[in-house]
Amino acid sequence: MEQPHRVVILGGGFGGLSAARELKSAPVKVTLIDRRNYHLFQPLLYQVATGSLSPANIASPLRNILKRQRNTSVLLAEAVGIDVKNRRVILSDGAVDYDTLVVATGSSHQYFGHDSWEKFAPGLKTIEDATAMRRRVLLAFEAAEREGDKERLRAWMTFVIVGGGPTGAELAGALAEIANDTLKHDFRTIDPAEARIILVEAGDRILPSYPAKLSEAARKMLAGLGVTVRTGVPVTDIREGVVTIRVGDQDETISTRTILWAAGVLASPLGKMLCDEAEAKVDRSGRVIVEPDLSIPGHPEIFVIGDLANFTHQTGKPLPGVAQPAIQEGHYVGKTIKRRLRGGKLKAFHYFDKGNLATIGRGAAVADLNWLQLSGFPAWLIWIFVHLFYILQFQNRVLVFMQWAWLYITFDRSARLITGKNPLPLDL
Repeated sequence: MEQPHRVVILGGGFGGLSAARELKSAPVKVTLIDRRNYHLFQPLLYQVATGSLSPANIASPLRNILKRQRNTSVLLAEAVGIDVKNRRVILSDGAVDYDTLVVATGSSHQYFGHDSWEKFAPGLKTIEDATAMRRRVLLAFEAAEREGDKERLRAWMTFVIVGGGPTGAELAGALAEIANDTLKHDFRTIDPAEARIILVEAGDRILPSYPAKLSEAARKMLAGLGVTVRTGVPVTDIREGVVTIRVGDQDETISTRTILWAAGVLASPLGKMLCDEAEAKVDRSGRVIVEPDLSIPGHPEIFVIGDLANFTHQTGKPLPGVAQPAIQEGHYVGKTIKRRLRGGKLKAFHYFDKGNLATIGRGAAVADLNWLQLSGFPAWLIWIFVHLFYILQFQNRVLVFMQWAWLYITFDRSARLITGKNPLPLDL
């Protein structure tokens, strides 16, 4: 009996999972490999970091998602290399052969050559990142409650977010709501509303990928929440308790015990490993430069999608590293594999931009739908609907909706738990 075509997918994020689901009825054997046993809905990760949601609300076990897809197996494993010549994925504890390979291993934090900053300014890409960030934020208030020195108290009550993209803006808005509303009656010696929340952005405006009028609307919404938005001020140094920014020709330091990083991403190192093997190229951020059909040059059997892919054939610029391009690329690759097995081919991949959404706070958001631009409460309703729609499992949609409804009515973030081995204020 002839062996079915073997498709190996590396990564269970938006791209990899979309490709796997597209192949549900195809005459292929699909193996999805991920280091985690769950799919993470990353757009809501900041809500775990700020206590609105619990990790299980935004994560779904991969085996459960794909349990009815009989042609698909899930492996909990880590890919450490790709043997392009022999069509084999090298795992940390074995190997898996493939006929077609889909690489969708995503990205991590980018500190622009200052890796030492990561210790003091954690980023937000995983559940572990989110719970560690939540821990830092809540411990800062706990430490402030016990602090007698005014200067140290001011540092504990100062929160600096680096990066004015959607993640930075959403984090800043959520932190402001925590300080102004959620913790309003929780402490006795401090007033959480006196916290300073500073959002710093090197560019001339926040949300630079949005139309200028929406960037300005977002800035005003954040200012209304008490957030200090500083643009045109690149970060030049981060050390324990201090952020240094460049203001004109002068350096300025900000004393703070809580620094949160939302300024950049770096592609998975597996992309560089793959390109070294396949003699392909990566860009400065480590993304693999792909062909119009998302394959790599000279290897039509290898596709790269999602944050790991540099696809410039449509607009001349790489597609944004958000969920929608990854989802559409995954569906396209799945359809391409099916069409190839029938002896045909698809046209080049074409991304349909459905627009961008970012929430600033309770009843406040911005929405760029290309044909329509909105801000405020209408944009917030659209943001809620779209995010609920794309959460994969029905039970998670219900849980998230209920948590949001409770938060809207009571301002209470029920998941504001300090977790970790030793939750002491000075042990950040």
